[in-house]
Amino acid sequence: MDRPLTGPAAEKFEAIAAEAIAGMPAAFREQMTGVVVRIEEFASAEQLAAVEMHHEERWYLTGLYEGRPLTEESVWESGGMPPVISLFRQPLLLEMRETGVALEALVKHVVIHEAGHHFGFSDEEMHALEDQVE
Repeated sequence: MDRPLTGPAAEKFEAIAAEAIAGMPAAFREQMTGVVVRIEEFASAEQLAAVEMHHEERWYLTGLYEGRPLTEESVWESGGMPPVISLFRQPLLLEMRETGVALEALVKHVVIHEAGHHFGFSDEEMHALEDQVE
């Protein structure tokens, strides 16, 4: 796949991501206030390298958490960049087309999964969080 896909604009993705975060249980939602959510068309070369993927695989990375998980933060450190959840629009559109899963469900799943990295969760704990989101 070389051509960009058409579909909802980045603003739609942002709105769905905000709804997913707003639907989290209060204890989790409060800890997400400093996390930045960005919508990009694709992961950058640096982001792909960070997860050991190549440029040709850019269509398969739908989201990425960059930052220090809460479980590794220290009160002695300050001044760092805020954690970021990046959602990659083109891969999400492709997954939506290939699977038939609604965009809202895909974006919600990726946001919750990446938020799970922020909390230092295992995959099992991430699925439990996803089940709790309204």
